Amino acid sequence: MISTLSVAAGVAIDNARLYEGSQRQQRWLQANAEITNSLLSGSPRPAVLALIARRAQEITGAELADISMPLDGTDDLVVELSVGPGSEQRRGLVVPVEGSLSGAAYKGGSPVTSAGLATDPLYGSDAGRPTALGPAVAVPLGTAAGDGRGVLLLARATSEPVFTDGELEPLLAFAGQAALALELAERRRDAEQIALLEERDRIARDLHDLAIQRLFATGMTLQSAARLVDHDGAADRVGRAVDDLDETIKIIRSTIFGLRAKDRESAPGLRARAARAVGEAGRALGHPPRLSMEGLLDTDVSAHVADHAVAVLTELLSNAARHAHATRVGVSLKATHDEIVLTVTDNGRGIPAQGRRSGLRNLDERARSLGGTFAVERPVEGGSVLIWRAPLAGAAAG
Repeated sequence: MISTLSVAAGVAIDNARLYEGSQRQQRWLQANAEITNSLLSGSPRPAVLALIARRAQEITGAELADISMPLDGTDDLVVELSVGPGSEQRRGLVVPVEGSLSGAAYKGGSPVTSAGLATDPLYGSDAGRPTALGPAVAVPLGTAAGDGRGVLLLARATSEPVFTDGELEPLLAFAGQAALALELAERRRDAEQIALLEERDRIARDLHDLAIQRLFATGMTLQSAARLVDHDGAADRVGRAVDDLDETIKIIRSTIFGLRAKDRESAPGLRARAARAVGEAGRALGHPPRLSMEGLLDTDVSAHVADHAVAVLTELLSNAARHAHATRVGVSLKATHDEIVLTVTDNGRGIPAQGRRSGLRNLDERARSLGGTFAVERPVEGGSVLIWRAPLAGAAAG
């Protein structure tokens, strides 16, 4: 009887495992379909990334889900989206390819697991990782080693089991579908950009070939008619009308120039430039700084102020690497409704009350030239906090 019951129990357990596996597979398929539908319905890229992270987190029972993308101009990754504990602090973190779980998956083009993310000595460069995290897996979004779309990092609580091979197979297929979805989004965005540029070119051409030519012809006709007008008041009115037409032609030509100038704009936004500066500073510092960005940095901050902000950030990070001897550096870049605030903190030696003012004077002058301020704070626990503020448009630019 006991043997019979044990056989029946084994069959029941196998059936339960098979049922659980089929249910999990069904959830992965539903998640893939949801992501594809989201893309086809025109959802923006950040929303699709959030959907990928949330679904992977829910299905695997992970505490944390990060999606890291290659950082332009560097060999590092940057956490573009994070879901779970400390997600606000993790978003924008620069993750080095060497010495991190995500970097190993990105470089090797295959999943990489860890029994304990917070304590694994192989991945000591994983910046900002919460100490309560245990088993983790990093899956590349794409198959080409070092040439993928990014990396999906999932981490469970310390009491949860490690990721098994049975879990990795559907997760890898999901990551491949997610990479395909991201590529589809990029292709559609490129097609929309091309259509927009073509429409701008058509508008500019129509304005030049039709509107300007007709206005010019009307102005010539009025100038000829003005010679035949004997009444001085009427002649003056005709002359003013001709001047107005000339001014209108100038405005239209300026509009055409603006449309075509926008076609040539390819400079990266403030977010990308700040992330690149932080990534490059990681080599000099010996560790990646923590980067946090908030607000409409690419749209609300004028190009003039953005140039100053990047120059100030580069100088502050350079000072931290040369003088502070810090083991931890944090960068916060925030755009509010009326100003941009750049804050750089470190746990180094701090700045003496009367020391190194010459090196900071230039930063203060930059802030004042824009109508902003620059402050140096010295926390009691050590280190330094440097805060640079400026209006979004900048006094010098406006």
